[in-house]
Amino acid sequence: MAKEGHPKGLYLLFVTEMAERFSYYGMRAVFTLYMVAALFTMESASEIYGYYTGLVYLTPLLGGYIADRYWGNRRSIIVGGMLMAFGQFLMFLSASFVQPAIKEAEGMIDPTVNNQLAIICMMGGLFFLILGNGFFKPNISTMVGSLYRPDDQRKDSAFTIFYMGINVGATLGPLTCGIFEGDYLNPMRFKWAFLCACIAMLASTLIFYLLKNKYLMDYEGNAIGTKPKLQEKTERQQLTRKEKQHIVVIFIIAAFVIFFWAAYEQAGVSLTYFADQQTDRHIFGWEMPTSYFQSFPAIFVVLLAPFMNLVWEVLRRFGHEPSSVMKQAIGLAFLSIGYMLIAFGVKDLGPNVKVSMLWLTGLYFIHTLGELSLSPIGLSLVSKLSPKHLASLMMGIWFMSTAISWQDN
Repeated sequence: MAKEGHPKGLYLLFVTEMAERFSYYGMRAVFTLYMVAALFTMESASEIYGYYTGLVYLTPLLGGYIADRYWGNRRSIIVGGMLMAFGQFLMFLSASFVQPAIKEAEGMIDPTVNNQLAIICMMGGLFFLILGNGFFKPNISTMVGSLYRPDDQRKDSAFTIFYMGINVGATLGPLTCGIFEGDYLNPMRFKWAFLCACIAMLASTLIFYLLKNKYLMDYEGNAIGTKPKLQEKTERQQLTRKEKQHIVVIFIIAAFVIFFWAAYEQAGVSLTYFADQQTDRHIFGWEMPTSYFQSFPAIFVVLLAPFMNLVWEVLRRFGHEPSSVMKQAIGLAFLSIGYMLIAFGVKDLGPNVKVSMLWLTGLYFIHTLGELSLSPIGLSLVSKLSPKHLASLMMGIWFMSTAISWQDN
């Protein structure tokens, strides 16, 4: 019988992930704007962003394997957090060294300005962010499931709470870092946004390190996420038939969501450009920073998650709750509707005409309904179906769907 409430370890993971997502989304909100402000053309910046996002979600395969086989979740999270903090610091150095290089009239990069050091620091920062995320991302998600019995009915609710932590961080990150949004005249201003992201990542890692031994216990009071024991490694040679079937299911649902993330992740690139250049961002005389739009999906997740949980609960009581696969299909349908809305909003739009921000806000609102129908359900499913000794690797496979989606863009 499941206990009432949730273990305190869930809220430690909530805060840890919230701070990490603050760092990730705060940096992402200004990343392409920074590159276009002084370093690259819009096309080159989009390409770099695409490779970065794809690799960020590919390295969890490596991090998950190393955690399952050698390090355990705890050590992997700490190493990943420190690597990402260093990566954000290199981004701060990049923006500290950058010089204005864009000619506004031509929209071209001035070849006389040498920003090679800024580019080297930026590429180094991206490398450490990608590598660190590989160790951090799959392991913290895995630990949520490890807090509960395999058949505990609270798991879906736990992942919804955890997912809200992700989106609280994703809300605060762009809002905070967006304050320091620069432009082609003052690209160095972006350095403070990257420094905020660095501080948040350090805070995330420190909180986890200090409190992990006190709160991260399973339902029997045993520490979770520790280094695998030699005996456990020896017992892992063969998978049962049921475990093999579960792994196949995980691969299927991961493949299914590739199409969703391929369109959804445009928020950090093409939709950012759209917000910057084709959207009227004035509110009572105040011009909202472009990067603030990237907080909208996260805000909607926090507001709509309880509503979506209520919808599934009501449908469950009447015996009409959709299957997990059907929920994924619903998520894709909402994604399509969102893009149909924005396509209607820009139809026959003149080159110098800007649309109301309500169109882009509406798109993000509809996309959030799709995200809530798909993403937290997927995390919970992977946790339930994964063999215990491959839990982090299987979570890495789930995140790999986002990496593959970027190869289709």
